[in-house]
Amino acid sequence: MKLNIKLLVTALIVLAAVTAVGLKYANYISNPWTRNGQVRANVLEVAPRVSGPIIDLPIRDNQFVSAGDLLFEIDPRTYEAAFAQAQARLDETIDELAALDKQIEAGEASVRQAETAIEQAQSQLTSATAQLTNDQRQYDRAQQLVQDDRISQAQFDEYQRNLDVSEANLEQAKSAIAQANAALVQSQAGLASTVASRGALGEDNSRLREARATLETARLNLEFTKVRASVDGHVANLTLRLGSQAVANQPMLALIDANSYWIDAYFKETNVADIAPGNRAAITLMSFPDRVIPGSVDSIGRGIAADEGSTGVNLLPKVNPTFEWIRLAQRVPVRIEIGDLPEGVELLVGTTASVLVMTGTTASEGDGDLPPPAPSILQ
Repeated sequence: MKLNIKLLVTALIVLAAVTAVGLKYANYISNPWTRNGQVRANVLEVAPRVSGPIIDLPIRDNQFVSAGDLLFEIDPRTYEAAFAQAQARLDETIDELAALDKQIEAGEASVRQAETAIEQAQSQLTSATAQLTNDQRQYDRAQQLVQDDRISQAQFDEYQRNLDVSEANLEQAKSAIAQANAALVQSQAGLASTVASRGALGEDNSRLREARATLETARLNLEFTKVRASVDGHVANLTLRLGSQAVANQPMLALIDANSYWIDAYFKETNVADIAPGNRAAITLMSFPDRVIPGSVDSIGRGIAADEGSTGVNLLPKVNPTFEWIRLAQRVPVRIEIGDLPEGVELLVGTTASVLVMTGTTASEGDGDLPPPAPSILQ
């Protein structure tokens, strides 16, 4: 009797365990599940901005690097010389602009001097005109007097000489004004030419901005000789060696962004209707088949490439024959965000993953109560 009770208890325990396991694995039947998944990540192609031989290579293939770490260095001597040359050109430009400022000051002084000369010549012209008018009146009066023999011929000749001198002085004053005006025009033209050569004042000056831009370009090129990691990640496909020639804008190695991993899971189109962004997901990697990784649905692909109708021979549409009674469901990509990784699990880009989407759930429910790993036969 006691033996039968023990057997009954044992059978009940085994039945309960089998039932619990069966219910857990039923998730893989009742919820959308696929083993056609792949680990993905952002892979950055690292390309130098300048060319030259590599003189320092402190990394090795598959090494983890942090953002800002040196990946390799290009021989900087050419770019140091270009930087020094650009600095010298900037200094020369500043000196040239300072010299032009002095020329502008001298030109402005010359214009003021010419304007003063015009004022003086105008004053002389006014004085000469008044003197000529006075001498003309005296000459006219003397001419009448000499005819009446009231003054001598010598006195009359004196009035004649005074009139001639006044006329000469007037012509000289007019000539002085013309010369002063010409000098003013010449000074203004010289000043305008110098101002045009000088350009805008301060930091708005085009020559100064060009020299500064050239210097900044040289500084950046010198800085670009040290190629650094832009993100945290792993070095991949490192084939560089010391002395290798780096070519500007040509990828030299790959850097896998350690903070960008996700899963591309390809579900049958018949299952996509049950999947919604935010649904919790259980991820199993083929490389770690006994560990379940939490995740959530990020988005569902909006389309896939069409095989039928693509261009074939002679630009005609290519149509593959199909059996009318068999229709294969297309696979639609679903992007899965990866939650906290279990201890010891590492993600490798391109490796295979199985994904179960728990429909009707949300990511806010947490990572608890995940189903166990799918049976190995299913993985």
